[in-house]
Amino acid sequence: MDSAPAEALARAFQLERFRDYLALEAGNSAHTVENYLRDVRRLVEYGTSRKIRTPGEVTAAQLREFIYFLKDLGLAATTIRRQISALRTYYKFLVGEGIVARDPSERIESPKRWRTLPAVLTVADVERLLAAPNTDEPLAIRDRALLEFAYATGVRVSELVGLTLQDILFEEGVARVFGKGSKERLVPVGRRALGAVALYAREIRPTLEKRGVGRGALFLNARGGPLSRVGAWGVIKKMAKRAGLTKRVTPHTLRHTFATHLLEGGADLRAVQEMLGHADLSTTQLYTHVDRDYLRSVHKSYHPRA
Repeated sequence: MDSAPAEALARAFQLERFRDYLALEAGNSAHTVENYLRDVRRLVEYGTSRKIRTPGEVTAAQLREFIYFLKDLGLAATTIRRQISALRTYYKFLVGEGIVARDPSERIESPKRWRTLPAVLTVADVERLLAAPNTDEPLAIRDRALLEFAYATGVRVSELVGLTLQDILFEEGVARVFGKGSKERLVPVGRRALGAVALYAREIRPTLEKRGVGRGALFLNARGGPLSRVGAWGVIKKMAKRAGLTKRVTPHTLRHTFATHLLEGGADLRAVQEMLGHADLSTTQLYTHVDRDYLRSVHKSYHPRA
């Protein structure tokens, strides 16, 4: 977003006055102030994609849609609860200052009432998971590459097992991923994941390929054929158990964790949506032309293992 429109939106949504209210009147810590401001900026970004230009234009239905949008992205329940708290505080401030006449956040549903919430790993959990494969074993080098790549990119399990060796563009630091409907997207890959995949592709994959027909697949099973979805799930489950993680960990858990860690770090919604290949159909055009260099810079700035 250009700086001039961004500044105009910040004024329209009273972000500076809200910052002063949080810090000076409400007496919140600097950490809380920054978190709440980031949460409200997320609403501003979402709202502007729907032609909303002031906080008074946001309806209760749109606020609910926004919260469910964050849930669909895979954010942790704790993050969404804080987002809701930030929005309630924000609208309490706006109503108190006479900036808006009504509070659309009054009836937002809390995540504790949702029946299913995605499990999300902490950064420490991820470190333990990625350290679990015993890389003295050849297949464990494949497992480490698979785990690193899944967390680095947030790809779906079908996309993970559908990768070919040619889909990893090592020099550019991106992977070519084919999502739902064979829609292609380019996803940045951090240096640690690239290194793990390069080691596997150079040292282990050729030995596996000799045993069967790999059909160009990047990740192969012990017999040399393409690793299946069930096979990938089994690798992740086994490594989560070895790492001593008590949460249920699936390929989708790593996808949710990828999104949460980026957004918690401060990445913006449109970049994360583009990387996930998870664009809202009503705003597809907003997400289809995001610059590749910009995505790489977001990934490098906010992903814990970039």
